[in-house]
Amino acid sequence: MSVLKKLFSPLIWGNLLAMAVVIVLVFIGVWKGMDIYTRHGEGVPVPNVVGMMESDARYALGRLGLTAVIVDSAFNKSAPAGSILEQMPAEGSRVKAGREIYLTVNSEDTPTMPIPDIADNSSLREAEAKLKAMGFKLGPIEYVAGEKDWVYGVKSRGRNVYSGERVPIDVPIVLQVGNTGDDISGFATEQDEWTDEADQTVESEDNGIEVFE
Repeated sequence: MSVLKKLFSPLIWGNLLAMAVVIVLVFIGVWKGMDIYTRHGEGVPVPNVVGMMESDARYALGRLGLTAVIVDSAFNKSAPAGSILEQMPAEGSRVKAGREIYLTVNSEDTPTMPIPDIADNSSLREAEAKLKAMGFKLGPIEYVAGEKDWVYGVKSRGRNVYSGERVPIDVPIVLQVGNTGDDISGFATEQDEWTDEADQTVESEDNGIEVFE
């Protein structure tokens, strides 16, 4: 009987109730605290900085508590060097203060690419497709004696360039293409043979000359 009295004692139930209230209050406090700490429901609208110069973009983002980070560079001939070409997140996105905004800036230098191995190794169609896929611009074709539609050389800025040499992608590439239907490499081989034979003849004649003192 005394055990039952102690079990239903107001003192025990009062303590249990107080403990429950404390637990609930602690839970609510932690929940609210995390909500405030993470700024739940709050956000800063990302401004549009595309087209701005890098310094102006940094200032505009900094005023809103955002951090500009240059992550890449590209080349756009129609845009000023040092201007912003792309941003992420995009304009209008809502982010937390302090968020990094990733920017792509327009390079001051024209990018270069290596010339592929197309001279005396590709048809005109193959060479044009390869160069266009790499981003090169093509100038007027320069025709030379040789097998029709076969590429014999590559020029940039008026001079011959060779496989692996880097040239600016905005400078037109001129292909030297055969248009006679004949293979000039065969002509060259034949000519070399004739030259060798002539040299041998001259040499043999020289050996037959007697020198008198």
